[in-house]
Amino acid sequence: MTPNQSPNLSFSTAEYEARIAKTRAAMQAKEIDVLIVTDPANMAWLTGYEGWSFYVHQAVILGPDGPPIWWGRAMDALGAKRTVFMGHDHIHGYDDSYVQNPEKHPMEDLSMLLAQHGWHSKNIGLELDNYYFTAAAYLSLVETLPLARVINANGLVNWQRSVKSETEITYLRRAAKIVEKMHKTIRERAEPGVRKNDLVADIYHAGITGADGHWGDYPSIVPLAPSGADATAPHLTWDDSPLEKGEATFFEIAGVHRRYHAPQSRTLFLGEPPAKYRKAENAVLEAVSAGMAQAKPGNFCEDIANAFNATLNRLGFEKDSRAGYSIGLSYPPDWGERTFSLRKGDRTVLEPGMVFHFMPALWLDDGGIEITEPVLITKTGAENLCNTPAELAVKL
Repeated sequence: MTPNQSPNLSFSTAEYEARIAKTRAAMQAKEIDVLIVTDPANMAWLTGYEGWSFYVHQAVILGPDGPPIWWGRAMDALGAKRTVFMGHDHIHGYDDSYVQNPEKHPMEDLSMLLAQHGWHSKNIGLELDNYYFTAAAYLSLVETLPLARVINANGLVNWQRSVKSETEITYLRRAAKIVEKMHKTIRERAEPGVRKNDLVADIYHAGITGADGHWGDYPSIVPLAPSGADATAPHLTWDDSPLEKGEATFFEIAGVHRRYHAPQSRTLFLGEPPAKYRKAENAVLEAVSAGMAQAKPGNFCEDIANAFNATLNRLGFEKDSRAGYSIGLSYPPDWGERTFSLRKGDRTVLEPGMVFHFMPALWLDDGGIEITEPVLITKTGAENLCNTPAELAVKL
């Protein structure tokens, strides 16, 4: 193979090769001969592929040896040539007649490609529970690969991504600076009467122009910015309604650089916050402090959640959802890595280089309060990647 000399690679060839070796070891442990990777974040992590092509069927195929193969729509193979570390001989594009055609399925072409490599009767790993692999794709592969043994490989690559390299941490630090700038923009621009969509436009502008000379990428989740009663729900977006005095709005947003996400939430109150908001703010900050004290190598994910929830409960509040999750490289519709969670029962051991979104949100009877952080596990403890003020943002 002649390596691709693309100027668009975010990492060295050596780093991609180390990732592949790590993934193959995990494949061997599950008796997988050939891995078909359809999650675009996992495809990017293994090969460098970047493009908005995940609305059609595509994959990275990792066989028993040699470089991976990029497989996808023929027109997107041109993008693969511009972004992957492999040579062009490891890029395969299927004919456009397979695209959204009820008479044939792209997985038929993938099956033929596997047969050409002698892999049609191997143990084949599939990511069976991700956003990009459909029931029709599964049925097509099972029908066209009758000699293969299908093994569920969901999350296999995701878990190899849990501990970040130094370059990945550099990208996350840049993303953290971008989200700091985005929250600063919110504090500066938000006033009673400002239309929500205009403020979100300012947030996008701040995020995409970037910070400290580093450009901003698009986020996997759009800004979540509900106000008042809408903020009793966690995942509402925005409309053209004006910000109002006496209302809280939480902003769950992420700075992004080279697909690496640093999500962070803050709550803005226009006017003097009621006592119950101040009480909730104090409870969250104290509970976060208790959780952060447990965020260190060797502890379990549940240690953070248990300390957080115990403190929160003692102060009169409850949170019935997880308190955080792994973050890093991601594509829509989610910026989480879908591996470990900060919740009771998760016995994942914390290691230096892990990064998570500490998400201690509370939804009250008339609004919500979110004060969240992207956190890096270090050799001795944990580090907040952002310096955004942690308290409620109040504008009188």
